[in-house]
Amino acid sequence: MSRLASRLSLAVLFAATALSTTAISTSAGAAGGSADARFKALYTREWAWRSAELEGEEGEDSTDRMADHLPRIDAAHQAARLAYWTKVMGELDAIPAASLSPEAQVNAQIYHDQIAVLINQQKFKDYEKPLNGDSAFWSDLTGEARKPLRDAAEYERYITQLTDFPRYFGEEIVNMRAGLARGFTPPQVVLKGRDASIASVAEAKGEANPYFGPLKQMPASIPAADQARLKAKALAAIEGSVIPAYADLLSFMRTTYLPAARTDLAAETLPDGKAYYQSKIKEFTTLDMTADQIHALGLSEVAKIHAQMLDVMKETGFQGDFPAFLTYLRTDPKFYAKTPEELLMRAAWIAKRFDGKAEQYFGYLPRKRFAIIPVPDDIAPYYTSGRGGPGVYLVNTYNLPSRPLYNLTALTLHESAPGHAFQMPIAMEHKEQPKFRQEVYISAFGEGWALYCEKLGLEMGMYETPYDRFGMLTYQMWRAARLVVDTGIHSKGWARAQAQAFLHDNTALSDHEIETEVDRYIGWPGQALAYYLGEATILAAREKAEKALGPKFNLRAFHDTVLELGSVPMPVLTDRIDRFIAEGGKGPYPDLE
Repeated sequence: MSRLASRLSLAVLFAATALSTTAISTSAGAAGGSADARFKALYTREWAWRSAELEGEEGEDSTDRMADHLPRIDAAHQAARLAYWTKVMGELDAIPAASLSPEAQVNAQIYHDQIAVLINQQKFKDYEKPLNGDSAFWSDLTGEARKPLRDAAEYERYITQLTDFPRYFGEEIVNMRAGLARGFTPPQVVLKGRDASIASVAEAKGEANPYFGPLKQMPASIPAADQARLKAKALAAIEGSVIPAYADLLSFMRTTYLPAARTDLAAETLPDGKAYYQSKIKEFTTLDMTADQIHALGLSEVAKIHAQMLDVMKETGFQGDFPAFLTYLRTDPKFYAKTPEELLMRAAWIAKRFDGKAEQYFGYLPRKRFAIIPVPDDIAPYYTSGRGGPGVYLVNTYNLPSRPLYNLTALTLHESAPGHAFQMPIAMEHKEQPKFRQEVYISAFGEGWALYCEKLGLEMGMYETPYDRFGMLTYQMWRAARLVVDTGIHSKGWARAQAQAFLHDNTALSDHEIETEVDRYIGWPGQALAYYLGEATILAAREKAEKALGPKFNLRAFHDTVLELGSVPMPVLTDRIDRFIAEGGKGPYPDLE
């Protein structure tokens, strides 16, 4: 999700950096006796500062306009961020929670957690490791290059941004050198081959370069002469700025960074590693759990789901044991699409089947539609099987024998509707909420909701065969196994092969997908924990509401209540459902229920 909102002048902002933290205190005090007003003044000012500070760092899910530059990420700006957010936290803590209105208390709880994450990211210098086992700063930029541009002014901003690549890549390299010097890098094993995505851009000339993509088909509203001028200008920027920046990065990665990256896998072996990994557990789960607690829970849940998988296996009539059944699922051609188009069309059919059921389970439906498109070729070999967000459901058509159809229903419910391409737009449509609730994505909530949607597919009748239901269970097992694997790697000394074997023995994921997923967990500590713990929180809240409300429980009202929150820490969700129960199960949109 985008972290951007209003657009301020970065130059003006930094001219006033020395005064900014003082201004927070002065203006907050001037806001009057209302604690709500003080809090609103604080978060409004901070969000405007954050928006300008991070402008250009949109990422693949952003819906904001194209910036004409990339963010400043040098050491001085990073230090300014830490100082600013530390001061913000002090000002926030100075506002007595009891003096806030009930609505503001909820917002303050969400905002406090958000600022704490930002402070920890700066303290641990996450910016010195701008790549992981899933993505990297340069792949985020190529994602931006695939966004449609709407008018000539946006094309001009885009081209100006391209000319900023040498400065931005140079600052990233300086930061990566600093991380390398203190042993703060992703493990070497997950970086092997990742230089290919850099080379694919560095070696692509002219219109073949992915950054020329938005100019291949321009809006008819732009006159032909202007289109020709913009295309020529973009080609010059690609040749003079983009390709040299990528070439420098490619040389640095191949000659310096990759050979010297650390060989240990565990996050706890990084500088101040135990505290760092605990901060990532908190960031991605929003819960106060230790690695040991999560590992034990994962083992327990794996055992429960395994028993359910055995029951469904019997329904298929398969005569062999569980390992033989997994082999059968991984190797029989009938479970796999023959062409990329077949896989895409099957995903589209599943998504449309949900559309026919949506109003039975949800009162409020998002206005924004989504497209179904293949994962781009340059990142597909290392990408997940799918990814969704506002306006898009990406389906990975690379290596079709690793994309089983029996998983596709669960994948589609997770990534499209009613998962990510459903929940995120709803969050952004609630304009009455502060921007920090509309536009910041919290993994435990978003991923927990999407995983809940996979299980909801049972109630919706989305799984047509026992194999489809087994696919749903293998996805549930996959996320439960992540609790074991992530903590095993980063806290208990697990080897890469041990993690791969655990997934191979307990899920029906293909070997290719297992390899890419384990590398993702190795290079992105804590993120994999968000899914199952988030889903468990939602399921527990629903069960509590069903028991308390009995026949007055309305599933549509429950879903609307959860989604109306936007994206919040899990304790906030739990508190909101307690209030939902106390109010008799009334949702936020009574007319729709």
